[in-house]
Amino acid sequence: MSPTRFEPLHQPEQSRYVLLDRGENGAGAKEIGEERYLDVEGAGPTERILYHTVVSPAYKGQGLASVLVRFAVEDAIAAGHAVVPVCPYVAAWLPKHPEYAEHVVPPKPAHLQALDARL
Repeated sequence: MSPTRFEPLHQPEQSRYVLLDRGENGAGAKEIGEERYLDVEGAGPTERILYHTVVSPAYKGQGLASVLVRFAVEDAIAAGHAVVPVCPYVAAWLPKHPEYAEHVVPPKPAHLQALDARL
């Protein structure tokens, strides 16, 4: 996997992260993955609820969902946010990466209510 072929980007105006495939030569740009989120105010830092992760089935088995989630988690932490793993993929990914544990807030009913209100 070429380091420049797959590029994660933050699209804050759409409350999502995307993963682009720029092709073998880096000349194309096709969206192949997405991580959706919702920011909610908590008692401390803003809590970023990661609630939907998807990568195109054509790219299955390449570790690209992990690339996208790592980017989203690191970006949220860099912005001073806590991470709330509602998406099953993110919830399974985070325990495998304990270096982020201090930034994780377990989902609470208020998080799910905020998502229900938005969706």
